[in-house]
Amino acid sequence: MVTVSDAKVTWLTQDAYDRLKRELDELIDNRPVIAAKINESREEGDLRENGGYHAAREEQGQQEARIRYLQELLRNAKVGEAPKSDGRAEPGMVLTIRYAGEDEEEQFLLATREEGAQDDYEVYSPESPLGKALLGATEGEEREYELPNGSTEKVTLIKAVPYTR
Repeated sequence: MVTVSDAKVTWLTQDAYDRLKRELDELIDNRPVIAAKINESREEGDLRENGGYHAAREEQGQQEARIRYLQELLRNAKVGEAPKSDGRAEPGMVLTIRYAGEDEEEQFLLATREEGAQDDYEVYSPESPLGKALLGATEGEEREYELPNGSTEKVTLIKAVPYTR
């Protein structure tokens, strides 16, 4: 899945969409199980010293956050619309790059972690410093971006091809 610039549209393969939809359905179906755990733990007595109660509440909070995230993600998804094979770096593309001063090339998927979760590709978000620097670059173009330590890194886009499974 790929978040495309400021539009907050998410590009997903059909496989990724189906996998995330199944996960969402399972989480929603699991809500009564978590609620039952909370009720059982609540009946054990003093809530201040009830580890099972607090653990169940924590699990419920994490599950509800994931449900909200998946609902938003799937609501804004464009399914199956792979990017064009025009050599331009954009979400949904497998990018081959070379850092300045290095001989080795690196290949990764410019996408969100959800999209690349089932593959061997390293995944870089379009929102990451490297992803932002490369968005819109064409093959052969050199870009520069700032590293977390404040220094800058130059990188050349060697190749950009649509991601396929």
